[in-house]
Amino acid sequence: MAQQESQVMSLPLPPTQYINLFSEENIRRNKAPRPPPPIQDSYSMFGIQYNNEEMIRSLESQNIKRLIPIHFDRRKELKKLNHSLFVNFLDLIDLLIQYPDSPRRTEKIDDLSLLFVHMHHLLNEFRPHQARETLRVMMEMQKRQRVETIKRFKKHLERVVDIVNTAFAALPEIREEDLSEGDINMEIDNHDSSSGNKSDPSYQLDRIMCKVIDGIE
Repeated sequence: MAQQESQVMSLPLPPTQYINLFSEENIRRNKAPRPPPPIQDSYSMFGIQYNNEEMIRSLESQNIKRLIPIHFDRRKELKKLNHSLFVNFLDLIDLLIQYPDSPRRTEKIDDLSLLFVHMHHLLNEFRPHQARETLRVMMEMQKRQRVETIKRFKKHLERVVDIVNTAFAALPEIREEDLSEGDINMEIDNHDSSSGNKSDPSYQLDRIMCKVIDGIE
């Protein structure tokens, strides 16, 4: 009988006392913890102080030896750093095989670490550009959605205008002789007859319009 392989998670589970604070009941009652406020001045991460105004720290401010010039092409420098990494890694393997006790292996490891730091720094310098491009794409999507919404609104507005114009065009023309009391046969209830409004021209016009609308339906 084959033994069942146990599955192990690569990352630990979040702390239970933290998860319980964000239950559906707390969220519905607006009792879940608020996100932390934005950092204003400086902050500490992994024991290193960072200034909020400086998005990417320079190599000199971190006391790291600079291997690349101040003005350079990032693509070319990344390719050169990548090539240097392979060469130094092969040199380190040769040292471990031929001279395992040589102190040069420590130098090679330091060189590899320095090259990785430079590659990481160059990649981080692309972060502002990546953020701008992401924001630009989001704004273009929002603009496209608004333009499509405006087009649909104008299309529906034109249809409504056409329907209203068609309804007005279908109304029969009211002539002045139709407004005379003798040519109109209307049913007047007791309240209307007692009120004496049948002699009012506006009252007669309202009754005619109601009769026309009833005829259309």
